[in-house]
Amino acid sequence: MPSPTLFSWFSLVLSVVVASLWPVQVAQAAGVASRQHQAEVQEDCVVLLHGLRRSAWAMSRIEDSLRGAGYQVYNRDYPSTQATVEALAASEIRQGLDWCQANARGQVHFVTHSMGGILVRAYLQDNQIEQLGRIVMLSPPNHGSEVVDRMQDWWLFEKLTGPAGQQLGTGADGVTASLAPIPGEIGIIMGNRTVDPWLSWMIPGRDDGKVSLDSARLAEMKDFIVMPASHAFIMRKRKVIQQIVTFLQHGKFQVASADA
Repeated sequence: MPSPTLFSWFSLVLSVVVASLWPVQVAQAAGVASRQHQAEVQEDCVVLLHGLRRSAWAMSRIEDSLRGAGYQVYNRDYPSTQATVEALAASEIRQGLDWCQANARGQVHFVTHSMGGILVRAYLQDNQIEQLGRIVMLSPPNHGSEVVDRMQDWWLFEKLTGPAGQQLGTGADGVTASLAPIPGEIGIIMGNRTVDPWLSWMIPGRDDGKVSLDSARLAEMKDFIVMPASHAFIMRKRKVIQQIVTFLQHGKFQVASADA
């Protein structure tokens, strides 16, 4: 059995060694933490914009998947029925850009549903975005919706959709008629299912229950696919979300259209 004196000397030596190593360990840990923080603030940022009469919850699955893929994500409610497209674009996109500037250092991407895509297009008519990355639009009424054409004079429709909803028709007075091509790599995902057969009846050609496939297309788009989803639920579909992540990472979708 070791003597008390030998045990005391051993304890003293061990204490000195640990004490001498502690600053190094702390410094190493601080260095790792610093590098991790630096990596975090250099990540790309994605601004999510929900559609008319929707909320941030509608985009929550997309948000979770993008965070899991390493992106900083801005996802907030905005008052989609309380102002015009131009006013919403100016206020809401500016807030998203400010948040990204404070929380990331990479490119700024956009993922939008329905009218959210029109807000991005409207904003980019008169504004430049530094480090603009890729844009994924889900079910965008890029040339308006015939549903609005048919219903915009109804008192209840106007009450429910507000000023912005009234601007989404297909005519020359619709907001989309005056929008010029925008910069950035654009990928568009449309659905070919409907949960609104009555509304689909109002739309010529193939549609997702609110928007025709032809209306969604843009001359400047880089890729376009059609998935088995409806306008109302396309942003909740797992396979659609996988395509969103793929486009943000690679600039193209992973699979061909389900409705080529």
